[in-house]
Amino acid sequence: MSIIEKALAKQQKTAENTPLVEPETQELSNNETAGKVDQKAALSLDKNGLAERGYLIDNGTRKSIKDEFRQIKRKLLNNAFGNASKTLEHSNLIMVSSAKPNEGKTFVAINLALSIALEQDKTVLLVDADVLRPSVIRELGIEEQPGIIDYLLGKSKQVSDILYNTDIDKLKLIPAGKPHHLSNELLASEKMATLANELANRYPDRIVIFDCPPLIGVTETLVLANLMGQAVIVVEESKTSIADIKFATEHLNEDLALGLVLNKAIRSHKDLYGYYGYGYGAKD
Repeated sequence: MSIIEKALAKQQKTAENTPLVEPETQELSNNETAGKVDQKAALSLDKNGLAERGYLIDNGTRKSIKDEFRQIKRKLLNNAFGNASKTLEHSNLIMVSSAKPNEGKTFVAINLALSIALEQDKTVLLVDADVLRPSVIRELGIEEQPGIIDYLLGKSKQVSDILYNTDIDKLKLIPAGKPHHLSNELLASEKMATLANELANRYPDRIVIFDCPPLIGVTETLVLANLMGQAVIVVEESKTSIADIKFATEHLNEDLALGLVLNKAIRSHKDLYGYYGYGYGAKD
C-alpha cells in the first residue's frame, strides 16, 4: 500500500483528524462568530526587485518570456484539468526540480506561479519544498515565515497557519520553514501525504507548484515526487548533460507527466535572460 493509500485509509477510518483549512475558508468553532475569516495580512512582494531580475511581474514588459511561459503553463494546465487529468494522480500538483543546483529551478517555479496567477479562472499556490536550501522567500523579497516543516513538526497546528495570501491576486504561498535534520522523514510521513491530498482536492481550480530540491544526491525530492502528478525538470543549456538528465529522472514515478524546460539558452544578445523552451514526453 502506497503512502497516499495509507493516508486515505486512515482518513476514512477516523474523523478525528483536524481538518485542513485556509484563510478564506477556515472552519470555525462554536465559540467564534460564524463567517469570520483569518485576518492575517497579505505578504507584500518586492515587485520592483522581481521585475529587475526577470520575473514576470505584470507590468506589460518582457513579452518574449511571457509568451514562453504561456506555452509551458498551457501544457501543465491541460494535463491538470483536461483529458490527461483522468489518468494522473494529483494532476494539479506540479514539482519543479533540476538535475543539479543552480540550473534555475526556483526562477522557473516562481515565474510559472506568476504566469498562472494571470489566469481568469485559476488560482495558484506556490510551495517552497526545497527544505534544505529554501530560496523562494528570499527571491520574493519577504521576511522568513513559518512553513511546511513547522506544520509537519506540529509547531503550526493548521495549514492556515502557514498559508499566506500575497498582494498578487490569485497567488498564495507556503514557505519552507526552518531546515530540520529529519526533513526526509517528515516529507515521507503520512501527515505530508495527507497534506498533499488535501491540497490536490480541496480547490478544484487550483494549481499547486512545489519548488523542490535538485534530484541528484537529494533523497527528499524523490519522496516528494511520489505525491505529485506532474514534474518539470529545468535543464541548463551547455551545462546539463544527457547523462545527468537520465540519471536524475530514472527513479521518478513512471506515472508522472514529465516535462523539460530548457533554461539560459541564448537566443540573441538582446534577450538578457535567454529562452525558455518546453518539451514533454515519457522517460526512456
